Amino acid sequence: MTIYQFLLLFLLWVCLPHFCSPEIMFRRTPVPQQRILSSRVPRSDGKILHRQKRGWMWNQFFLLEEYTGSDYQYVGKLHSDQDKGDGSLKYILSGDGAGTLFIIDEKTGDIHATRRIDREEKAFYTLRAQAINRRTLRPVEPESEFVIKIHDINDNEPTFPEEIYTASVPEMSVVGTSVVQVTATDADDPSYGNSARVIYSILQGQPYFSVEPETGIIRTALPNMNRENREQYQVVIQAKDMGGQMGGLSGTTTVNITLTDVNDNPPRFPQNTIHLRVLESSPVGTAIGSVKATDADTGKNAEVEYRIIDGDGTDMFDIVTEKDTQEGIITVKKPLDFESRRLYTLKVEAENTHVDPRFYYLGPFKDTTIVKISIDDVDEPPVFSRSSYLFEVHEDIEVGTIIGTVMARDPDSISSPIRQSQRDNTRGCFCENFGC
Repeated sequence: MTIYQFLLLFLLWVCLPHFCSPEIMFRRTPVPQQRILSSRVPRSDGKILHRQKRGWMWNQFFLLEEYTGSDYQYVGKLHSDQDKGDGSLKYILSGDGAGTLFIIDEKTGDIHATRRIDREEKAFYTLRAQAINRRTLRPVEPESEFVIKIHDINDNEPTFPEEIYTASVPEMSVVGTSVVQVTATDADDPSYGNSARVIYSILQGQPYFSVEPETGIIRTALPNMNRENREQYQVVIQAKDMGGQMGGLSGTTTVNITLTDVNDNPPRFPQNTIHLRVLESSPVGTAIGSVKATDADTGKNAEVEYRIIDGDGTDMFDIVTEKDTQEGIITVKKPLDFESRRLYTLKVEAENTHVDPRFYYLGPFKDTTIVKISIDDVDEPPVFSRSSYLFEVHEDIEVGTIIGTVMARDPDSISSPIRQSQRDNTRGCFCENFGC
């Protein structure tokens, strides 16, 4: 190839038109005969090079949604390089919304939209264009397909799927503990500008909670949040588009957060000393009273076990834990005797059964109280010194002769007068002398 031929080819390539548009996607519909514009370029071997040329000339085809003007909204222009401007060509539009939503000026190729368009209803429209000779009605350009893309405007506020959320987090959680994630959606186009870029903020619930701006994760913001001081919190979260900037649209939701219980409170007896009374005649197993330690926690965290750990009545009394009422029931373990001992002292301990190692530093998770038990006297019957007596007498003994003595005592601390009586078949043969 000579230098002259090379330069000629290069100049021809530079002069040929190259049309492209980043906004338009199109493909040609096959037709039996396609019009081909050719440029003859001689080659060194004597053959002719044929360069195909597209006859359509496109403007950018895009449309902003929600147009509010009084006139039809201009979309773009179809133009063929075969159009000499003498009105000999006719432009025809078909496809999505052609003739209703989109109309075309058949002489100029200008396309207009006849009404407002919502991108959230339909993001793009696929249409076909053709140019024909008015006189012969034959196409001068093959039918081509193109897309009108609807560009987004910020016309949708972020929305949460729920108006009210419920969540919980353990009390005493460390700062930054995740509570719940809330997510808002924005119907605007996420690929166009910041219309759908949502930023989260907290409107109510500080300083107890915070929210991550990008993720919507709600976290604890204060240490040592105590359920016993406050259990319920209401947090209001805002989601704002346009990256949270001024002018962005926003939506809100409410999150009701409950602090759940952990075992961070030991049991406590309301009194240092408790007084109980029991009759000395009470049989073994008799419940004589109860003790109860209170615990500010709930559920298993408030469960306690009672035991007697000291005192002079550890052999005489026992204690059992009533699971339903969380009371310690004190019972008689051995028979009691008022005359032997009138007062017993017990040291009773109440201890949590489910202790959380994380809160050992708040312990110890147990408490003690003193229980004083008074024994009440019962009027007991007199007791003879012997179970039976044997006296011998002569048959001719004189009346009034003392033949023997029986003795009875009152076991009560305060003795009462004792009256003896004869209850056998010798009545009438012997008499009794009380006070002897």
